[in-house]
Amino acid sequence: MAQDLPLTDNYQQILYQQLPLLDLRAPAEFNRGAFAGSVNLPLMTDNERAAVGTCYKQQGQQAAVTLGHQLVQGELKASRINAWRSFAVAQPHGLLYCARGGLRSQIAQQWLAETGVVYPRLKGGFKALRQAAVNVISEAASEPMLLLAGPTGSGKTRLLQQLQAVDLEALANHRGSAFGRKLAAQPSQIRFENDFASALLRVRAAQPPYLLLEDESLLIGQRSIPHVFFQTMQQSPLLLLDEPVEARIEVILQDYIVDLLQEAINLDAEQGFSQFSNMLQQAMARIRKRLGGALYSELNVMLGQALEEQQRSADISLHRRWIARLLRDYYDPMYQYQLKKRGLPVLMQGNASELSQWWHEQVTAR
Repeated sequence: MAQDLPLTDNYQQILYQQLPLLDLRAPAEFNRGAFAGSVNLPLMTDNERAAVGTCYKQQGQQAAVTLGHQLVQGELKASRINAWRSFAVAQPHGLLYCARGGLRSQIAQQWLAETGVVYPRLKGGFKALRQAAVNVISEAASEPMLLLAGPTGSGKTRLLQQLQAVDLEALANHRGSAFGRKLAAQPSQIRFENDFASALLRVRAAQPPYLLLEDESLLIGQRSIPHVFFQTMQQSPLLLLDEPVEARIEVILQDYIVDLLQEAINLDAEQGFSQFSNMLQQAMARIRKRLGGALYSELNVMLGQALEEQQRSADISLHRRWIARLLRDYYDPMYQYQLKKRGLPVLMQGNASELSQWWHEQVTAR
């Protein structure tokens, strides 16, 4: 019987390790949000699940179970079990779950056991693991935090990747500015939060003196930092990263010109440059009102000239002109205004090397 088969509720360990997960929910459920390492091999399709749900409401559980077995039988049943077997054999340290750890996961676990594959089931299913992720974020919100701040292009992400830190922009798949969109879609809000919880557990395991993150806005692209966590961020002290403007221009040139173009070409060799150009022009257009008409027009002309030259000769040097002007007349004044307005304490200010040394001293002292 399914109740005699292995059942686990070690939620934080599952999140920490990001274990392989066989997700039995219908595709529509999976697409709303999932966990890293999960693969959707549903017991029922969306239409099958809808039919069973209607039957349950009208005729009760037993009738719904009977209908489910009628819909999933014969070769269809065998093909789904074979897919689960393949996953279980390839991922022996994983587990399976459905929405709430109920009938779907119990049935699948039993069917697998009947073929000789005993695979653990997650108690409470997706809902329980999801709640555990939410709890991890809420608990972390009460811990000491330290935010890495600095003007655009100072290399905050590069520095965070060298330290024991949580990279929110990587989790959101967005660089956190008007120009920060990437070609790959952002994860769903649920997936973002689930991955955030896993990242928090891994960083906290090292017991750093502070939970270190980049100083972010509430929204990173279209993903939102959980409110309780963001409230603590807004009251946390800062590390200020200072780098020369020439170095910052080169960081932006690498991230937003070289890397973005290569990403676009990798996805579509023929249309890559066109898509890359459109993304930059759309990004400029998104801040048109904040730039003002005159500055926007000037920057847009400079961007157009840089793109034309890049397409003609592969020379990217003209991009430095509009990047420098955008930093000087838009991003830097905005950064200084916001920094002064918030008035948060600054624990250390310096370049990447100095801040890295300071951080390691704090870790060693602890």
